[in-house]
Amino acid sequence: MSLLHEPHHDGSPLYLDTETPALGWPVKVRLRTHAADPAGEVERVWLRTTYDAEPVFHACAPHVPDPTVGAVGADPDARWWEGELPVHNPVTHYRFLLAHADGTQRWLTAAGVVEHDGPDTFDFKVSAHPAAPAWGREAVVYQVFPDRFARSAAADEREVPPWAVPAGWDDEVVFEGTDPRTPLQYFGGDLDGITEHLDHVQATGATVLYTTPVFPGESNHRYNASTFDRVDDLLGGDAAYARLAEGLHARGMRVLGDLTSNHTGDTHEWFRAALADPDDPHRDWYCFRPDGSYECWMGHHTLPKLDHTSEAMRAAMVEGPDSVVARWMRPPVGLDGWRIDVANMTGRLGGIDVNHDVARAVRRTAEHERADAWVIGEHNHDASGDLDGDGWHGTMNYSGFSWPVWSWLRDPDSPARAFGRPLPVARRGGPLVQRTIREWQARYGWRATAQSWNILGSHDSARIRTLTGSGTLHRVAAGLQFTLPGVPMVFAGDEIGLEGVLGEDSRRPMPWHRREEWDEATLSTYAALAAARAEHPALVHGSLRWAHVDEDCLAFLREHPAGTVLVVARRAAGAPLELPLPTTPELLLTTEPDGPVDGPSVTLWRL
Repeated sequence: MSLLHEPHHDGSPLYLDTETPALGWPVKVRLRTHAADPAGEVERVWLRTTYDAEPVFHACAPHVPDPTVGAVGADPDARWWEGELPVHNPVTHYRFLLAHADGTQRWLTAAGVVEHDGPDTFDFKVSAHPAAPAWGREAVVYQVFPDRFARSAAADEREVPPWAVPAGWDDEVVFEGTDPRTPLQYFGGDLDGITEHLDHVQATGATVLYTTPVFPGESNHRYNASTFDRVDDLLGGDAAYARLAEGLHARGMRVLGDLTSNHTGDTHEWFRAALADPDDPHRDWYCFRPDGSYECWMGHHTLPKLDHTSEAMRAAMVEGPDSVVARWMRPPVGLDGWRIDVANMTGRLGGIDVNHDVARAVRRTAEHERADAWVIGEHNHDASGDLDGDGWHGTMNYSGFSWPVWSWLRDPDSPARAFGRPLPVARRGGPLVQRTIREWQARYGWRATAQSWNILGSHDSARIRTLTGSGTLHRVAAGLQFTLPGVPMVFAGDEIGLEGVLGEDSRRPMPWHRREEWDEATLSTYAALAAARAEHPALVHGSLRWAHVDEDCLAFLREHPAGTVLVVARRAAGAPLELPLPTTPELLLTTEPDGPVDGPSVTLWRL
């Protein structure tokens, strides 16, 4: 059986009238079945949803689609059904009950067809809360770690701070966690250095720049802020940040900040005041224990944890016009949104959980400053409980994208290390990878998945080039990054093939003066994939319908009323695919222009 004959529904325009339905009104939903389904043709369909947690059923009727819409009308053996889904709750869950002529029953959930009565975990879902801004959904994000990206001429004039261990741009990065120099090694990249290289950033196809923190902190990563009131002078100060934002906005690009809402550094002015005097008003801003010790991030005493049950702290940090969130979204910098560091832990401590309140506050504050603000929460595991739609717009999708792609393309001999795991990511075949992607997409929901970041690596992980061990498989990973639902986030240097065995090692300086070391083929591939994503609405808004999966091949359709794109990803050479397609596909691009289309590559075809 072809996977294209399976019943299908998702949250894309072909199957759902709107991604953001109005609360209290029904939304039309559509289901696609097929005459060639080996389980037999579907004879009746019901939509099962919950009304204040009570299950109810609504009959669906046969639907005659618009024959001019190619993805809908081209297959004469497809059968379409339509029903009305009442949007009674802000987040509405639903699934389909399928009845066959022989009396058998099946359920269609967001994770696929099942023949048993399973829990609601993998139900489809729609959120009545406003969606992410269009510019965020359509973005290609480029992440920069400022200390290692580029130095302007002004960097040479700055005095090295007492905490730092100075390094030359060509020095090796100290990356073993037990080496005290790891967070202190200082290469001196700055914000004007980034501004001077915006031509390169834009040439990759990026539309959004996200930098790791820019506030002063006694480390090269600056996740241990000493203040939120100014930009680090080592980066060029407030004026340099404003110049960077101005340069991006002049190009029609956007800029995101990075905020540690979970903690500050132990040198932060708030914390120093709280530590010095138990009666200081800032004492309640942190999580002090009765013995005078304090909670901190993952046992690191230099990162004391903020207490989000304190109204005064929240007003200073995340809530209202005087907060850190609001201030930096106003001129002269004018950030377009925020990436929130360890958003999963913010506001959570033992029996206390105000995380969702904090997420709502950050978004509410950001949107008050800029109606189209974009807020992404970091979460490297299951973020499903945090993505209902009224807080973070999306997450850094490690679980639903990074780990399955890593496991499919991992070189067994690669030294790359997966952070947080005692073992390397296991190498797995296509069926398990597809199952992983489907289950996480089901957990997050269609819209949250499409608004989250597809990342192959970041400043916290190994580089994708080191993990795959080859440029060819690296480009396969990039092909999936730009064609599966989600927003591509490229860590600066991936586009030229930089390597790194774990997070700190991946923060190697950009070799601007060693162009001969760049992987030009990979750079061209990133630019071509970004251009294809910008040109074809299906790659941003289209459905995801799986066409073929085997150990070494993943093939799927991205279908949209404006056109359909077939994506075929291979990690090894294989026989040509024979798919029951309604039309002959036209080759759009391949990540290996000089190789066969049935070799290791990602190929895009227009239907």
